Amino acid sequence: MIYCRFRFDGAEFSGTVEGDEVVAPGCRKRLGDVRLLAPCLPSKIVCVGRNYAEHAAELGNALPPDPLLFFKPPSAVIGPGDDIVYPVQSKHVEFEGELGVVIGRRCRRVARTEALDYVLGYTVVNDVTARDLQRSDVQWARAKGFDTFAPIGPYIVSGLEWRGRRIRTSLNGVVRQDASTASMIFDVPSLIEYASAAFTLEPGDVIATGTPSGVGPMVGGDIVSVEIEGIGALTNQVVT
Repeated sequence: MIYCRFRFDGAEFSGTVEGDEVVAPGCRKRLGDVRLLAPCLPSKIVCVGRNYAEHAAELGNALPPDPLLFFKPPSAVIGPGDDIVYPVQSKHVEFEGELGVVIGRRCRRVARTEALDYVLGYTVVNDVTARDLQRSDVQWARAKGFDTFAPIGPYIVSGLEWRGRRIRTSLNGVVRQDASTASMIFDVPSLIEYASAAFTLEPGDVIATGTPSGVGPMVGGDIVSVEIEGIGALTNQVVT
């Protein structure tokens, strides 16, 4: 099943993708005639830092002994085709392409052996980061949480095998990241177990599972596209 949210004629719908059409209660439209939105409205985006060894190395960071978690606020969420706004407070904003895990059922203290039972599906996330502020602030809330810093989409795909998915991030058509989710240090079930041991995960919440190496800066006018095999491409433009 492929889930989506879309806008048509001023109204917003939650539905599914069937071939070249989107279908919602009382609405069936051609995909090309609607505006896709972020496919879920999370109460929180739980992000994982340094979950790929090569990415940790490129930033000069040690590997964490346990998953390194931080949040993005729901106000940061945008959808495919929406603009990433370059904040005036930063002089160095970077892209980070990631696999997103969308929670389907409320869960708390879930064992890793049962973790995938609580997953609705998988999506694409761009963990946009003000790298200079991340270094200067120590805490990451501002650097990771600006409005528009959490592009998500274009779809949520259920029944997908998360292992071995190819992640490719392109900047202005040039591939900058090209890796596989097989390189994750902490796998999806382990992340759900670890996160849900600390706080309740609600339906629609997203776990952004970390980015591989190849992150880099963006400037106004750049177009960044994160594509994950079996899900699709999430494309956004940077504006100042």
